[in-house]
Amino acid sequence: MTKPRLNFWQIWNMSFGFLGIQFGFALQNANVSRIFETLGASIDSIPILWIAAPVTGLIIQPIIGHMSDNTWNRLGRRRPYFLSGAILASSAILFMPNSPVLWIAAGMLWMMDASINISMEPFRAFVGDMLPSEQRTIGFSMQSFFIGIGAVIASALPYMMTNWFGISNRAPSGQIPESVKYSFYIGGAVFLLAVVWTVAKTKEYSPDEMKLYSDESLIASDANNERKNTGSVASSNFYRNGMIWTVIGLLGSAILHFVLNENDYGLYVLFVGSIIFGVVQIFAGILSSPEKKNGGFVSVLNDLYYMPKTMKQLAVVQFFSWFALFAMWIYTTPAVTHHIYHATDPTSALYNEGADWVGVLMSTYNGFAAVMAFVLVWLAKKTNRKTVHMISLVVGGLAFASFYIIKDPKMLLLSELGIGLAWASILAMPYAILAGSLPPKKMGVYMGIFNFFIVIPQITAAAILGFFVKNIFGGEAIYALLLGGLSMGIAGVMTLFVTDADDTTKR
Repeated sequence: MTKPRLNFWQIWNMSFGFLGIQFGFALQNANVSRIFETLGASIDSIPILWIAAPVTGLIIQPIIGHMSDNTWNRLGRRRPYFLSGAILASSAILFMPNSPVLWIAAGMLWMMDASINISMEPFRAFVGDMLPSEQRTIGFSMQSFFIGIGAVIASALPYMMTNWFGISNRAPSGQIPESVKYSFYIGGAVFLLAVVWTVAKTKEYSPDEMKLYSDESLIASDANNERKNTGSVASSNFYRNGMIWTVIGLLGSAILHFVLNENDYGLYVLFVGSIIFGVVQIFAGILSSPEKKNGGFVSVLNDLYYMPKTMKQLAVVQFFSWFALFAMWIYTTPAVTHHIYHATDPTSALYNEGADWVGVLMSTYNGFAAVMAFVLVWLAKKTNRKTVHMISLVVGGLAFASFYIIKDPKMLLLSELGIGLAWASILAMPYAILAGSLPPKKMGVYMGIFNFFIVIPQITAAAILGFFVKNIFGGEAIYALLLGGLSMGIAGVMTLFVTDADDTTKR
């Protein structure tokens, strides 16, 4: 039985919480590097300080996805996680700009990102739960719209505080400007209120209703996965692959330390991560049991092994897309302030003018993304989602590269339009393509696992970009943006190899 179509305002209400979520992310993306530099971080250490954010998502999202798949109480299935995450995230956002020293700011980023992920992950599964296949593109595009609107306002808040309300954007050395502090206070309140709106204005299908509306072929696929989740085959895979990943990590770390004498801790992150992933798989092998159903920990890792084909193909696209985005979020502020404003002192008026302008640039690409979210729905109907995503990513890659040749800060607004097009597509098209290939019983956990391919490229970027900027790019952050542009172009090409099951259906 097909799920009933929802009207515009029902889709609006179920997506409204993303306005608040993006307030948190946009304040983080536009201001955390600024906060780190203000508290004394060097340009090459910024990526490793940022690594808390993607690592947190890597851990939190599949756990929350699995838990929400198996939750049902008076608030529903996903909404308990919307609300609890919002309360925690709002608290962290309020405290972040009051961090007295660098290590506390890094810790607050970790806490803030963990809480945002608790709220965000169930929202992706929520669209798959509530909407029929033909409405999923509009559902994810509505989320993109609210992401864009939230980011427009949140990214520009420090600029607005200074230029509209006369609040100072300068502070003594080692202190955060008042304009940034007030922006975070507003963001924390908006985050909580927006999520509360979605919780109050939406209802979820009960477990019996979800079973009634489920696609029989996807139920069969899910049952097949359940059979694979028990038995010695899965256990042997865990042992073998766990040993491989552990050995790669140990060898890589040894080569860095004993052969290359490399002291860049960021590079060690990749190999330590490899060791951890290997040990986790070995532990899962120990816990695997052929006689009884495995627990959540083993089940999540088994689901990782048995991802649908479309999800594997999209994983490659996501890797290169999000590597580019993370390079932008980390390095736009130093790239613009150093390369275009020629200012390197975080306490100078010129640096803070450039940093405020970065907020406007972030606001611009998010605003354009909000507009393009619905345009992309129309274009996808006229062509297909793959074509739209491919073109969007290639245009975004060219926009990244334009930062190198543009000298007038105002002209960067044109570059942000290309980035906004790519961002709108990244937030909607991969999820719309993916949702049609996922078994409904595991919608949450697979959306959480899909986050791996957002997080892993961010960890990779955080691990290697500091080394690249310091040792290869001569301290020039602008080259990190060029590398990001190349990565996004590759993602566009790889989109052509993705299978979209809904290409043959009438949308």
